[in-house]
Amino acid sequence: MKTCILMASPRKWGNTASLLEPFTNELSICGIQHKTIYLYDQVILPCIGCKICQDDWVNFGCPLEDDVQTIFDEILSCDMLVLATPIYAWYCTAPMKALLDRLAYGMNKYYGNEKGPSLWSGKKLSMITTCGYPPEKGSDIFQVGIERYCKHSQLIFSGVISEHDRGSQVPFMDEEKERGVRNLARSFNMALPR
Repeated sequence: MKTCILMASPRKWGNTASLLEPFTNELSICGIQHKTIYLYDQVILPCIGCKICQDDWVNFGCPLEDDVQTIFDEILSCDMLVLATPIYAWYCTAPMKALLDRLAYGMNKYYGNEKGPSLWSGKKLSMITTCGYPPEKGSDIFQVGIERYCKHSQLIFSGVISEHDRGSQVPFMDEEKERGVRNLARSFNMALPR
């Protein structure tokens, strides 16, 4: 089993990263391969809606020249996809949003003259988010959007961890948060075929 983590925080040592550390540690303990792609280190151009990708029902097929083809290949080769992002203005950060737009077309061949397949159908997707508001007022809109995105793309929504940053006066990480992300990682192990 292979997990691809799309890390969409501009801070490699911030709150989202502090959740990913025990999460990836637990994946390793469970024997689950994982790769983290730092989206702020990638060139991700916004989708221009040209639909050229719809002509190819096997490959990504996007004419834009950036790093998304490499990301596409990593996602296509994984079993689990994890979206790790801080929440900015009730949604993910800009690189993740640009990537999600590109993948909606490049992975889902629904928009051409004939309806084609979803290239990532059946893959599982989970979310790890951090936000400055309680999750029910901070990351809820993003979660609803991703659940709809999964349904549209024939992905299997497999859980979310969303944690509230209470400000610089309160340490972000604690035992409860660590336990939550470790349990999410363990749930991936339970999803393995027996």
